[in-house]
Amino acid sequence: MMNLRGFASDNNAGVHPEIMKAIEACNQNHVVGYGADPYTKRTAEKIIEVFGKNTYPFFVFNGTAANVLSLRSMMQSYESVICSDTAHIHEDECGAPEFITGSKVIPVHTPDGKLTIEAIKPHLKGIDFEHHSQPRVVSITQATELGTIYTPDEISRIAHYVHANNMLLHMDGARIANAAASLGLSLREITRDAGVDVLSFGGTKNGAMYGELVLFFHECNDAVKYIRKQSMQLASKMRYIAVQFEALLTNDLWKRNAEHANKMAQLLAEKVSQIPEIEIVYPVQANGVFAAIPSALIKPLQDEFFFYIWDEPRSEVRWMTSWDTTEDDIERFVKLIDQKMRDYLFS
Repeated sequence: MMNLRGFASDNNAGVHPEIMKAIEACNQNHVVGYGADPYTKRTAEKIIEVFGKNTYPFFVFNGTAANVLSLRSMMQSYESVICSDTAHIHEDECGAPEFITGSKVIPVHTPDGKLTIEAIKPHLKGIDFEHHSQPRVVSITQATELGTIYTPDEISRIAHYVHANNMLLHMDGARIANAAASLGLSLREITRDAGVDVLSFGGTKNGAMYGELVLFFHECNDAVKYIRKQSMQLASKMRYIAVQFEALLTNDLWKRNAEHANKMAQLLAEKVSQIPEIEIVYPVQANGVFAAIPSALIKPLQDEFFFYIWDEPRSEVRWMTSWDTTEDDIERFVKLIDQKMRDYLFS
């Protein structure tokens, strides 16, 4: 029987008890809806404390909405966004960014999921030429879809280049907590301080129940609140989303959750690396392990532990850890891999 405590996604984990407690605590009496409540106000103050003055928070329901709200607020329909070819906005959002913004998504091949100035440059063309979509936004993912991480210097270099070309920098931070924990830096140091203009700040993958957060740094277009409503992302009972982020940002819960998930990924990578027939494909820098394994093993392993195939032709799989992954989970999974590998080799 499939063990759903597998390694498919950090979305599959439950809600952290401290976040559940925060939701229960705000579930009292009546408050004004649509964010005009004391809980949402208190959370906004906490966010500004963490990220600095002139930070403008907007809560939404999910990650795709966070990215779409960000991009729609940053550009016009005749403009384009440049991203990695593995980016979520290109690969995993069912065309929502293009459908809803009307803008063009330009994917750029990246061997490790990370954009560079050299990769961006060839796509800054057709400027002021009405037949071409106009480059307006560069979107980077932190941590990337391949589990790799941008350093603050790498982000700053991209930001300076983007800004020098009259463009804006968006960060898809669905796993921003894992990246910051891995680097040993604050959330602000790898976002606002590095030159990011708009951040999609993920909570769901870090122990929240649901809901994501869009942060505009330095300035915020008055249109954003209307775009959020028009995009069906204005929560009437916003306090239930807001208090989750207050909990994450209090006593470094975001960091504790991320550090644990990262540690479990390192442990898993260390143990499976001892099996000669398994190759770790990308550096394990956050909470994802990408491995090439014999294709014949994939189905037998999936029958007992849930995980996804990443690149079927190359027989690559993705194993994600979460805030509640245990060493026992890893021990049992590695034992199963070892057993199935022996069966495969000696059959």
